[in-house]
Amino acid sequence: MGRTIRIFDTTLRDGEQSPGCSMNLNEKLEVARQLEALKVDIIEAGFAIASPGDAAAISAIADIIKDSTICSLARCAEKDIDAAWNAIKNANSSRIHVFLATSPLHMQYKLKMTPKQVLESIAYNVAYAKKYCPDIEFSAEDACRSDLDFLCRSFETAIKAGATTLNIPDTVGYMVPEEYAARVRYIREHTEGIENVILSCHCHNDLGMAVANSLAGVEAGIGQIECTINGIGERAGNASMEECVMALNTRKNYFDVDCNIETTQIYRASRMIQTITGVPVAPTKPIVGANAFAHESGIHQHGVLNNKETYEIMTPESVGIPKNAIVLGKHSGRHAFEDRLRELGYTLDKEKLDKAFEKFKALADKKKTIKDRDLEAIIGVAPVSGTERYSLVSFVINSGNAITSTAVIKVKKGDETFERVAASSGPIEAAFKAINKIVGREIELEDYSLKSMTDGDDAQAEAIVKISIDGSELVTGRGVSTDIVEASIKSYINGINKFFME
Repeated sequence: MGRTIRIFDTTLRDGEQSPGCSMNLNEKLEVARQLEALKVDIIEAGFAIASPGDAAAISAIADIIKDSTICSLARCAEKDIDAAWNAIKNANSSRIHVFLATSPLHMQYKLKMTPKQVLESIAYNVAYAKKYCPDIEFSAEDACRSDLDFLCRSFETAIKAGATTLNIPDTVGYMVPEEYAARVRYIREHTEGIENVILSCHCHNDLGMAVANSLAGVEAGIGQIECTINGIGERAGNASMEECVMALNTRKNYFDVDCNIETTQIYRASRMIQTITGVPVAPTKPIVGANAFAHESGIHQHGVLNNKETYEIMTPESVGIPKNAIVLGKHSGRHAFEDRLRELGYTLDKEKLDKAFEKFKALADKKKTIKDRDLEAIIGVAPVSGTERYSLVSFVINSGNAITSTAVIKVKKGDETFERVAASSGPIEAAFKAINKIVGREIELEDYSLKSMTDGDDAQAEAIVKISIDGSELVTGRGVSTDIVEASIKSYINGINKFFME
């Protein structure tokens, strides 16, 4: 085997910047733990200067993660670098990631700096960061629309100032693979000291080529891929971690490289991001989509039944898609429940496990058979102690096509119970209006979706809402129940609880 490609995951930074994908502290910690279970080499935990909340989250992640390098982004500015270091300084392994644009377009219209000033800023700020931390990454923002010779000079400047990783981002997703590979090769051939650093790629997906460009970069000498779970990110997203990793893993004979990712944790990571952000992946999404290992064509089915390799180039188990080995139901005990969770890749502390088992038993009274997706739903909504400001006590809905829908909602807040009534054109809207009266805030519903978690007439419904409270950024709420109205109400209350938690 040849080189080992580092995986730099930026789900918690670039991914979270995607509209509607913001996460609270507890969710970020859960994602960070899952990235560590994936054996991600570097976790870009956030942009410390962006907000006190971002800095606090990075610091909390740095405190709990032991096996991955924790990184914070910073502009080429002392206050950014100070904030980044303060957030990551307690990590077992830390990195400061500084960036500055190098394209004529960005230098003239965004930075309003001359090329000379840009080089001076790179030299000063990389050296300033180096005083704090030995591991420094420098990114030349909009590198793929930068003059190649100036880009090489920028990288030489960063190397001399102490950078250990150089990132060549396709910031606007403009490149095609052959172009990107040629750019990497040119930089390797024309940059003094390049042999002493690791080259990195950070490709956006605006033209649908982020993964292809990243893999072309690997062929040309890239040693680190920057990516996100499910490819989430600004605009059309980033290179998808699962696609990059499984391409390298499945085609080792071609790429002759390795990476450290524990691929059996991929499916769980994908499901976690979908659950937390409320952003589903398409059924045809490679690796983790619902149809990724499905075969409907008779010819395909016949081939797979005789030999899976006829139409499957990897196995579902290799990415952690579980087999249903044990059927769970109302008579299943705690041991079987825990055992199945472990097979699915979940390790819960006693408090969370107790609450999850309680929800499992309640669900088992409503459903004959509990499937893996049901268990994932239970884990996804099991509350963390002390985080629920409001909890649903009961609801009564009166609805029909010949009457105005009304909802009576009873909610508990601490030791107090509140009940309100509201009317509207539909039962869900009436319920939300009643909750608004209880909360007493200006709550705007920006998006609402409802889908079935499993098949059958006893399937659980998953409701996802995106709400804005008092003009805040969007908050995602999620609720699951065999009753679609209850799922909707729970999702709305979940979003409100997240807002107050933050």
